[in-house]
Amino acid sequence: MTYLLGIDGGGTGCRAAVADMEGRILGTGRSGSANIMTDMNVARANIIEATTFALRDAGLDAAEISSLDAVLGLAGANVGSNAADLRAALPFRNASVHSDGFIALQGAIGDHDGTVVILGTGSAFITRAGGEVRFAGGWGFKVGDLGGGARLGRALLEETLLAHDGFHPSSGLTAKVMARFGGDPHAIVQFAHAATPSDFGALAPMIFDHADNGDAVAAGLLDAAVRQIEEGLATVMQPGAHRLALLGGLGPLYEPRLSPAYRARLHKPLNDALTGAVQLAVKQFALERIHG
Repeated sequence: MTYLLGIDGGGTGCRAAVADMEGRILGTGRSGSANIMTDMNVARANIIEATTFALRDAGLDAAEISSLDAVLGLAGANVGSNAADLRAALPFRNASVHSDGFIALQGAIGDHDGTVVILGTGSAFITRAGGEVRFAGGWGFKVGDLGGGARLGRALLEETLLAHDGFHPSSGLTAKVMARFGGDPHAIVQFAHAATPSDFGALAPMIFDHADNGDAVAAGLLDAAVRQIEEGLATVMQPGAHRLALLGGLGPLYEPRLSPAYRARLHKPLNDALTGAVQLAVKQFALERIHG
């Protein structure tokens, strides 16, 4: 029997789902990082491991891996030849490699036209209109990733130093950040010099917490981030595409802060990205077999 495989892989982990030809998920598995831009070999190994776990969970033999028709959504797949290079190294019978945003779009809005914004450590805008899919943003927090956690965290450190120097007003939030670094602005500079995007992003939740309690600095940071997100939405959303979903860890936190026009277009995601990968596998492989 032929089986389908969906893969959702990013910097923090890889999830796999084995399904029948109608898209019913039979088993799932999980493994480590699968960002193919960071490390292609590690990503490949973790994709295979997660798939093996999913086959086992489905009660299938590991040897079935060579007969799977797979759709993979992976961080880094939209860069250069990464997708083609990985596809050539995979053990599956057929494999279609996309960015993780592509499967997130399918999972969140199904076959509808609409837009998703992924708001986690980074950010990306993906929209579908009339079957055409457009990607925007996602360039990394140093030059993009509007509204992403890393960009927010970096901005918070900047505001803390501006408050320390007296250039901007201080607040309970900036005082808390300064205390976190022992009251030493040099410690903030040293942290920022070596910090990863995840390190910066770890500071983002406290901005939302303080904004909810009336902190002026936190509110200003989020107001600026929302303006950037809505600038992106105004660019990518089609006039007739009323469906909008905010995904990622920060997505639900931004929802009530959008302006009324965008809040009115919000829909809760229909499914997650892994389900989106399975749905795309059905479209690409199962329906192709039916129609021929």
